[in-house]
Amino acid sequence: MAHGHHANSLPAELNAPLLLNSWRRRAMVVGAIFAVLSIVLAILAATIDHDGINHLLRSYLLGYVITWGFTVGGLALLMVQYLSGGKWGLLVRRPLEAMSRCLPLIIVLFVPIAVFMKKLYLWAQYSDPAEALRQHLISHEQAHAIAYKHPMLNVTSVLIQSAICFAIWLTFMYLLNKWGLQRDADPHPNVRFWQVRLENLSGFGVLVYSITMSVCAIDWVMSLDPTWYSSIYGLMFLVGQGYGVLALSIITVLKLSQAEPMHSILRKTEQHDLGKLAFAFVMLNIYLAFSQFLIIWSGNLPEEIPWYLDRLRGGWGWIASLDFVFHWFVPFTLLLSRDLKRNKARLILVCKWMIFARCWDMFWLIEPNFADARRNLHFSFGILEYMTVPVVVISIWMWFYFGQLEKRPLIQTNDPHLEEILEADHAHA
Repeated sequence: MAHGHHANSLPAELNAPLLLNSWRRRAMVVGAIFAVLSIVLAILAATIDHDGINHLLRSYLLGYVITWGFTVGGLALLMVQYLSGGKWGLLVRRPLEAMSRCLPLIIVLFVPIAVFMKKLYLWAQYSDPAEALRQHLISHEQAHAIAYKHPMLNVTSVLIQSAICFAIWLTFMYLLNKWGLQRDADPHPNVRFWQVRLENLSGFGVLVYSITMSVCAIDWVMSLDPTWYSSIYGLMFLVGQGYGVLALSIITVLKLSQAEPMHSILRKTEQHDLGKLAFAFVMLNIYLAFSQFLIIWSGNLPEEIPWYLDRLRGGWGWIASLDFVFHWFVPFTLLLSRDLKRNKARLILVCKWMIFARCWDMFWLIEPNFADARRNLHFSFGILEYMTVPVVVISIWMWFYFGQLEKRPLIQTNDPHLEEILEADHAHA
């Protein structure tokens, strides 16, 4: 498929380059190294800190939430791209499809959380909150919240909710990936037919994703503190997932541009657009986080403020301050630069920083929910597992993700924007 009047022509080979094999090997090596470190820290935590399995599960939950965010966030951003259109979608669509196809792995990785639910969640551990209160195992506020939320927060209900959400996501994943291949295989593509079909599914899918993702964010993370209420918690997770997914997508595309076929279609124009989109997510992310903080703090309600106090006192103020710096200030400041967004190496570094900042933010959200860490940031071998166990989980996910990325051509040949994206950069300057 050659275009003589264009600066670039589409390469004959559209499959993923061989460098993905080296990425998969690297992911496995990193995962193996950090798995050994995790085992060592778990043994030290059990013998010295007498912590046992607790921090292992907490750090595993962090890694799981990050990889779950990459997976369902990739599915959501894929649907958003079909709805919004634009040439940038031709670059990230295959990576987003590959992320969505990691859903079977995410279901398997959920098993330890389901098995050890009583080790993580008070509502699972104390099914009879009144009896637990009489034994002074939980506070009056916790007992009241657990009893009030029992119809939604009990082991059976949460497992059923999770299974339903997984089934819904699998359905959208299957259809979007199937139709994407069918559009490519269409010998006489009806552009309007495929556009309407994918848009209709995606429009409904974005709404369903928002609801189901919010349910799981509440079940798996917010309910770690059963007394906590937040009406925008799901929306914050939605934006946070987009923040991480877009960063990973940009890294993938820019790294793949070292070889064909991505090298031929990645222009500075679309690279700049992706950088601007990342900047928008950085802004939206801090807007929601600060809005929640400001509303709750100004309301001065005793049932809401303790959640923030748990994360600001006892040394946690340093983690919160660094979270602001890592999560917003650094990427915001750097992504203001037009030159940086057009420099591959620098943009990759910023996106890697954003993924690190997302992990830091999840640590700040998860760890203070537990009694031993609430308003008490202290050193232990168990807490060091937050530096190793999530890396293992993310490495396993990356290995699977790169494998999925290898299975399909990186370019959708029947995309209506293909000819335009092959033009020289100056054509739209």
